[in-house]
Amino acid sequence: MSAGTVIIGASHAGVTCAAALREAGYTDRILLVSEEEGIPCHRPPLSKGYMTGAVSADSLPLKSASFYQEDNIDLLTGVKATAVNPGQKNVVLSNGKIVSYDYLVLATGSKPRPWHGADLPEHVYTLRTVQDAASIARRAASLSGAVVVIGGGYVGLELAATLRTHFKKEVHIVEMAPRLLRRAASAELSEYVAELHKKAGNFLHLSCPVKAINAGHKTIIDVVLHDDAVINAEMVILGTGIVPEQTLAGEAGLACQDGIVVDKFCKTSDEFIFAIGDCSRFPVAHHAQTLRLECVQNAMDQARVAASVIVGEAKEYAAVPWFWSDQLGVKFQTAGIIEDGMTCVVRGEKSSGKYALFHFYSNGRLGAVETINQPALHMLARRLLAAEISPDMQQAGDVQFDLKGLIGK
Repeated sequence: MSAGTVIIGASHAGVTCAAALREAGYTDRILLVSEEEGIPCHRPPLSKGYMTGAVSADSLPLKSASFYQEDNIDLLTGVKATAVNPGQKNVVLSNGKIVSYDYLVLATGSKPRPWHGADLPEHVYTLRTVQDAASIARRAASLSGAVVVIGGGYVGLELAATLRTHFKKEVHIVEMAPRLLRRAASAELSEYVAELHKKAGNFLHLSCPVKAINAGHKTIIDVVLHDDAVINAEMVILGTGIVPEQTLAGEAGLACQDGIVVDKFCKTSDEFIFAIGDCSRFPVAHHAQTLRLECVQNAMDQARVAASVIVGEAKEYAAVPWFWSDQLGVKFQTAGIIEDGMTCVVRGEKSSGKYALFHFYSNGRLGAVETINQPALHMLARRLLAAEISPDMQQAGDVQFDLKGLIGK
């Protein structure tokens, strides 16, 4: 009897992989193991709509409870995988059980980067789960003082926007880099986002490492900056980034390098084990580099690739990386990979709040497009990048030029 496929991790990557296996006609057992309690949920709304009440708890599940029953997927929640034994092709679970597999999919995701200081005082939060989001929202609704968000990445900025516009809080964004979104966006887009937050009333502290987070008087938290300046807050949110959950893989002897190393089919160094989503480091189509991509779409794309290999219809990962963020009434979308040294061409008027940034390599090839409130152009940019079709820089900057004509209607 087949041991089937075991999937460790039940966020977007894990759940999508299970669904894709069944859609492809896979009939063997699927066991989906989740360390978290409860039905697996969407994460993107947690920093936005869920906190404001615009997104209800009932709409958060990735799939309904009936989906797992109807598709014969064994969902095991509140249980952690504690060891993987590739030689025996089994997984040890925290409930004492040992489960065998034909194929193993590691969708272990990531965890908040550990804080470097001593024990943190009360009301210092990270955001990873529904419970985290609910705790932050309750605290925000009850406090009258300031909030400090440490970290100027997309999730931290989305939280800062929500806390300012919905909860009407005084928000301080503290970032150790000289600009916001240092890893995720171009300098040009970072500047626009910074101005957006300042206009909303948020305070930016850039090039500002945090030295300490200390308990102050009563409910006050003292956030001590590198120059010994202190921001007094009633809540602190750590948005200092995430690290891949690769402990299981490393202890099992799989190749890891700031992520579980996989090939273009999402296979690890063991041919029967795959890694997908935030935890994986993978080769990027049309690029010499490998990377980890912390976004929902990548997790889902890789999940489908792994499923295709398991069912014997292997399709390599060749998707154009893309991601998005909604904050302060603006939709930011990025297609492709932004690298240092690219030439940026602006399409449209920045003052209109609806424009795009086209980024070119030195050889004139289009490498990435950032759009602001232009979802149709974002979709077109993904098509151009996937087809390896590049407008020239003059065409990219001319709003009258029909970019769609480059690839046909």
